[in-house]
Amino acid sequence: MSRLDSFIRRLEAQRLLLNTTPDLVAGRDGLILELGLGNGRTWDHLREIHGGRRIVVFERRPSLPPHRLPAASDLVVGDLGETLEPFAARAGEPILLVHSDLGCGDPAIDAALGAWLGPVLARIVAPGGHVISDQPLATPGLDPLELPEGIGQGRYHLYRRAAAV
Repeated sequence: MSRLDSFIRRLEAQRLLLNTTPDLVAGRDGLILELGLGNGRTWDHLREIHGGRRIVVFERRPSLPPHRLPAASDLVVGDLGETLEPFAARAGEPILLVHSDLGCGDPAIDAALGAWLGPVLARIVAPGGHVISDQPLATPGLDPLELPEGIGQGRYHLYRRAAAV
């Protein structure tokens, strides 16, 4: 498969999975976190499908023009290792959904990222909340869920935060 076809399949899978998220958070008050802004496509899609729900974006170095950035109150700038847990501790609202698409394509770096990120998310996501990740997160407290039809195994991962960790 060409890199272009692989990229298209990845985006189609991402959209299909993201489109299930309004049902995952329905009837609950809380936040959505987007880990990594990139060019803002996913954040923009989440805003569209979640109406007025607050979506907080984490980005090491935002590079979009100012008019394309989230509001300053919804943009956390800096290294995730320094910003994610402190934000969660002071958020004042449960974190219901986290979308993480941070992989770089290097298996060793991506594995290390997943090994670090999984336990952090298990600590900060509300019980019954969900995590969508491009990296596998083999973490106690994050129960893997079946992906919607049309998403290939290993392309994305969906987890539910267990009631107790």
